[in-house]
Amino acid sequence: MATGFRYTARGIAGSLPSAERALLGKLFGDVIELLTGRQEVHALDDEVDPLYALTGMRPSDAQLPVPSDPAVHRLLPDASQDPELAAEFRRLTEADLLSEKLGRLREGQLLLESEKVHFVDTAQATRFAQALNDVRLVLATRLEIEDEADAERIGQVLDAAEVQTQEDYLALVYNLVSWLQDSLMSALLNEQA
Repeated sequence: MATGFRYTARGIAGSLPSAERALLGKLFGDVIELLTGRQEVHALDDEVDPLYALTGMRPSDAQLPVPSDPAVHRLLPDASQDPELAAEFRRLTEADLLSEKLGRLREGQLLLESEKVHFVDTAQATRFAQALNDVRLVLATRLEIEDEADAERIGQVLDAAEVQTQEDYLALVYNLVSWLQDSLMSALLNEQA
């Protein structure tokens, strides 16, 4: 059974059994796949100025479409309710945000290769927490968690023996990821105290 994360004399650490590590690794991989699919819309024609490809920015006439998958849209939300401002912000920043998220998820997968997950510093623990949050956002979207009532309903699913539907299973996984993230955030707060 997972012990969650805690602050120790040697830094933040946690112990995760192989089944939970495999599940988390798969979840990280699923989110990586979602975001990698989104990277495909960033491809530019060969005729575009190479400076754009080098910087990751797009020409002003090459706007990006809003993500069609609600989970990807939740990971890469609009920065403004003004459609023009949101499109401009997306054009200028989305490539970098995608790279950051993918990097954190891949780093998280590497950390999960060991039963003892030990962070070398606070920054690494923070990146892992951010990767967990991205997984939670995708699961929350798939579970259609929109308000406190939805969250409370999902929070009731705690016993694997009572899981009967795919939604129950996703709820159980969501609660596990939430608990791990909560324990990691508590350890980070204890380290800073």
